[in-house]
Amino acid sequence: MTADLLSGIRVLDLTNVLAGPYCAYQLALLGADVIKVEGPQGGDLARQLGGSPRLNQAGMGASFLAQNAGKRSVMLDLKTEADRERFLDLVASADALVENFRPGVMDRLGLGHEALKAVRPGLVYCAISGFGQTGPMRDNPAYDQIIQGLSGIMSITGTPETAPLRVGYPVADTLGGLVGAFAIASALVRQKTSGEGAFLDVSMLECTLSALGWPVSNYLTAGVDPKPMGNENMTAAPSGAFRTGDGLLNIAANKQEQFVTLCRLIGRPELASDHRFAERETRKKNRAALKAEIEDALTDAPAAAWEERLNRAGVPAGRVLTIPQVLAEPQVLERQVTANFADVAGMDRLLTVLRGGFMVDGAAPLPTKPPPGLGEHMGEIFAGLSPRANAKARA
Repeated sequence: MTADLLSGIRVLDLTNVLAGPYCAYQLALLGADVIKVEGPQGGDLARQLGGSPRLNQAGMGASFLAQNAGKRSVMLDLKTEADRERFLDLVASADALVENFRPGVMDRLGLGHEALKAVRPGLVYCAISGFGQTGPMRDNPAYDQIIQGLSGIMSITGTPETAPLRVGYPVADTLGGLVGAFAIASALVRQKTSGEGAFLDVSMLECTLSALGWPVSNYLTAGVDPKPMGNENMTAAPSGAFRTGDGLLNIAANKQEQFVTLCRLIGRPELASDHRFAERETRKKNRAALKAEIEDALTDAPAAAWEERLNRAGVPAGRVLTIPQVLAEPQVLERQVTANFADVAGMDRLLTVLRGGFMVDGAAPLPTKPPPGLGEHMGEIFAGLSPRANAKARA
C-alpha cells in the first residue's frame, strides 16, 4: 500500500547521499511524486557507495538503494543553458524542491530560491546543509561524523574510558532528513490553503542539537555537564544493559514499583529495602553495586527468558539484538517494515528496502517502485509536462 496523504504533490529531489534523499524518501512513502534530478557524471554519489563493489560499479550501490525507492529519475546537467531551461520546466510543475548543496551553489547556477520563485511562486524550497544558510560555518563542508563531533553527541557516547565515540550509524544525516520532511509537509499545508510558498533552511547541526534536548537541558537548566555513561541511564537506576546467562538485556526499571517487582522476579526481594537502593537517588549513587547484584541473579536464565518474564510483570526489558536478528523478529515481520522488489537494475536477486516508521490508517506505506536507474524516466516525465514546457524543451 502507498499512503495517499501527499497524492498529487510533486517534489523535485536534487539531493545526494543521505540527508536529502532520506527526506525525499519519506515524502515518496506518503504518496508524493518524487522526481530525482541527477547530474550526468554518475548521478547521486550514493550510487557508488555500499557493501557491494559490483552494485557500486553498476551505479546502484546499497546506500542508494536504501532511500530512493518510489522515486523517478531524470538526468540534467544544470551547468548547461539547455538543461537549466528543462529544469525550470520541471520547477513550473512542482510543489516542492529539496536540495542539499553547500549554501550558494544553486544561486551560482542561477537556480536559487528567488529565481525559482519567479517560475513557481508558491514553491516550497527546502535547503538542507550542515550548518544552515547563515553563520560563520555556513561554507564549511559537512558530513555526518563532522556534525556528530561538533554537536556534542560523540562526547556523551561510550564509557568514560572509550568516549568520545561516533554513533554507529549516520544519525545526524538521518535527523536532518526527518526534520526536512516534516518541514516540507508542514509548508505544503500552508501552500494548499493560501498558495504561499516557503524557504526552509534546515541545519543538520541544529537538528542534531534539537534532538539532544535532554542532555542539553541538563546543562542549561540544571548546570550539569553531560558525561558519557555507556549503557547506563543518567535519570534512573537500574536502567541500562545487563549481562544474563546468555546475552545482554536492557532493563528500564525507572519507577519504584518496577524496581520492587524486578527484585522479586530475580529472587532478590531484599534489594528493594537495602538502604543503598531503597530510593531513586540512592540507587543512582550506588548504581555499580546494584548492577553487580542484579547481574549475579540474571545468570540463572538467558536474556530471552528474562525479557518475557519481566515484560509480563510490567518491567520494561528487551534483548540487545543485531541487525539480522531484529529483521527476523515476529514484531518487525508482522508490521511489514520492509518492501521487496524483483528485477532491479544491477541486481541478480530480490531487493528489500525499509519503509518509514509509521502506519497510515492501519496499513504500512510502502514504496510502489524500485529505486530508479540514472535518468530512467526522462521520456515519461518530460512528455508529461505542460505544452508551454514542452515547447521550451524542444527549443
